[in-house]
Amino acid sequence: MLPDVLKHLEALVGFDTRNPPRAIGTGGIFDYLRAQLPDFEVRVTDHGAGAVSMLAVRGNPTRVFNVHLDTVPGSPDWSADPHTLRVTADKAIGLGACDIKGAAAGLVAAANATKGDAAFLFSSDEEANDARCIAAFLASGHGFREAIIAEPTLCEAVLAHRGISSVLMRFKGQAGHASGADAFELSAVHQAMRWGTQALDHARAQSHARFGGLTGLRFNIGRVEGGIKANMIAPAAEVRFGFRPLPSMDMDAMHEQFRGLADAKALAHYEETFRGPSLPAGDIARAEENRLAARDLADELGLPIGNAVDFWTEASLFSAAGLTAFVYGPGDIAQAHTADEWVTLEQLATAAATYTRLLEQTA
Repeated sequence: MLPDVLKHLEALVGFDTRNPPRAIGTGGIFDYLRAQLPDFEVRVTDHGAGAVSMLAVRGNPTRVFNVHLDTVPGSPDWSADPHTLRVTADKAIGLGACDIKGAAAGLVAAANATKGDAAFLFSSDEEANDARCIAAFLASGHGFREAIIAEPTLCEAVLAHRGISSVLMRFKGQAGHASGADAFELSAVHQAMRWGTQALDHARAQSHARFGGLTGLRFNIGRVEGGIKANMIAPAAEVRFGFRPLPSMDMDAMHEQFRGLADAKALAHYEETFRGPSLPAGDIARAEENRLAARDLADELGLPIGNAVDFWTEASLFSAAGLTAFVYGPGDIAQAHTADEWVTLEQLATAAATYTRLLEQTA
């Protein structure tokens, strides 16, 4: 099946679905997929701001495969056009080839090689931390009981991963001459830096926490901006940070802790801009119950089970909505978001063969 997979992958990589700039409409890549799935009932929905979903259903399946079609922007370090697929003796190279258009190509090839029940949910907003497509689908009374999310897992079923939360903070200060002794306290930038030091120490102190093979808290201050010039006390500063908790961690309690590290007089704004639950979703007892259900499903489908992972996927949204969900797809997450992103031909072939076998079974 590999030639068919590569044919579809070449076409999919050729569509510019970078996110940002989120300039994705209902045509283009969605027209291509519709044309490749002639025996499917297809519904394309525009959710606004570049978020488009396509649900393709054949027969009466109870399992849905989810694939996002948007990619990150290409970096200047690409050695060739990122939207032109290059195939070597062992790799397919192109923007999104690993994350995750290779999986989409494998699913289309598998659909064309089978006649059984099947359902695919394609979406275009995963890279934006704005899961409009999945939220709308899960609120639609869809009728599915199981979900396989096709992120790169080296063709192993991943049952657990971290959650994710992104935050915007703003600090207020009082403008003045930097020679003043009160610059230590009045500078919004100083307040932001004090908070950052305490936040890093707090995050590092969680290194003892464990769940399902995952250890500690992942934390990152991604952007700090503020002030005017070196000899002026900064009147304002902005911080954007994120953290990735274990399934056993209470995200609301963690926000209270991070917020509490800031000087209350200097903190002008604290806003969670995106939240994705952990996989499996639920409190500790419920999460373990959901993990076991996903393991039973993977065993039933004859899939090798991989280790828990640190990256986030939309599988957690399906799990939180009550579906039995896990992650399975071709490629290595280490190649995602890199210049000259690639996926091995062996992984593409393995995934396509597995998708074909699963679609031949009653789902």
